[in-house]
Amino acid sequence: MTVTAVTRQDVVDFLYKEAKLLDEWKLKEWAALFTDDGTYTVPPIGEPDATATESLFYVHDNRQRLQERAERLLKKEAHVEYPHSTTLRNYHNILVDNINSEVINVECNFTTHRTKREVVDMFIGKLEYEIVQQGNELAIKSKKVILHLDSLRPQGKISLIL
Repeated sequence: MTVTAVTRQDVVDFLYKEAKLLDEWKLKEWAALFTDDGTYTVPPIGEPDATATESLFYVHDNRQRLQERAERLLKKEAHVEYPHSTTLRNYHNILVDNINSEVINVECNFTTHRTKREVVDMFIGKLEYEIVQQGNELAIKSKKVILHLDSLRPQGKISLIL
């Protein structure tokens, strides 16, 4: 198998693919973008460098747990997200670093708009990724969501995957 060189555009397209999967509620396919040892974290607001051993994270999932989260959110029993929210994600100011190394670091700003039960919420912040190449495909080794909000009000909760 030949490994092809990854370009910045490949990485950007990969992020847009991820956003599309989430907006279309293709959560199982989204979870499949992660490596077997992949992680998905949302640290406390105002503490982006917090550690899970000393702080309470909104989300701190390993690969198995994020797969379970994806499957659970797709069930009718997940009342908080059934029927599913309508979301629209925008990724901007995408910075790609270490493009020629084993782990590609990516940082970008994001805006996620969600509408549910006639209420529109907006989440803003920064995403930090570690992306690796597995064969000819890109995969997420880690995704960290840093919320740039004063609090979760008026949203009140994070019931969807950011």
